[in-house]
Order: sequence, then C-alpha cells, then structure tokens
Amino acid sequence: MLNNLLNQKVKLSLVLASVLATSTISTTVQAQEVPTIFGDAKIGSKFAPDPYPLRGMSGGSISGRQIAGRTETPTGPCTGFFDEKPDHTIELKTRFEYLKLQVQSPADTTIVISGPGGSWCNDDFTGKNPGIIGEWLPGTYNVWIGSYEKNKYLPYTLQITESK
Repeated sequence: MLNNLLNQKVKLSLVLASVLATSTISTTVQAQEVPTIFGDAKIGSKFAPDPYPLRGMSGGSISGRQIAGRTETPTGPCTGFFDEKPDHTIELKTRFEYLKLQVQSPADTTIVISGPGGSWCNDDFTGKNPGIIGEWLPGTYNVWIGSYEKNKYLPYTLQITESK
C-alpha cells in the first residue's frame, strides 16, 4: 500500500513537471511572438532577419519641419507630426551600398531620419506609407515615424531591408 502511494506521488510529480515545462515553453514561444515596440537595431551587412522589423505607434504634436530642421530634403518633404524623441535608433555597423527603410501602416504616416551626413524626410513613398532608399554610411541614425495629422497615433511596422 505504501509502495503504491509513493508510486502515485512520483507519477503525479512527473505529470506536474511535464505540464509546467510545457506551459513554460508555450509562454516563452508566445513571448517571442509578441512584437516589441519602439525597439532599436544594430545591424551590419547581410543581417537577419531581412527584412528586419521595428514596430511602434506613429504621431505626436511636433512638426516634421522642426524635427528635421528644414521643410524639404532630397528624399521628400518633412511633413507630418512626431514625438519629440526618436521612435528608434538604428546603428549601422558597416556601410551599405543599398538599404531601404519602409513604413507599413493602415493610414497616412511620415518619416524623418537624422544621422551621418544630415537628415532625410519622406511622405507617400508607397501609397500613404513613407520610405527611404539609398547608400548609407556607418553610424547611428535616429528615426521618427509621424502621422500626417497632428496628435493622431497609428500602429506601424518599419521594415529594414537590403533587398531591392
């Protein structure tokens, strides 16, 4: 009888340990699938995953002209409204002959990037979503994602890719 009771306790402990291990693994997988918003990136050439996603909420009350220090750049107009602080910092460890940053959002968004060599803006690169492509120097870039309308906040994904 005592032997049988001990056997049942051991079996129950093993089942409980198995359930806990399974739920821990499941929680870990779910945590990895939940996107981190307002994250930063450090990338070099041939980075993975490509495209590299950064997520956040666009918008604010400060004009793109104030953020960029001008109304127009070679990549587009400095329109829209932003938060004071950048949404992301991207550190490029190497020079990129081609790199594209493109925003995907359900409504009209804009972008301002400040880094080595100056600042760049864009609005409506693809539809109502902004993007900037070109050659990029190594260094740290501050990235603001804005909304076309003042104080309108929208979810977005910023895709960074080496693919043309």
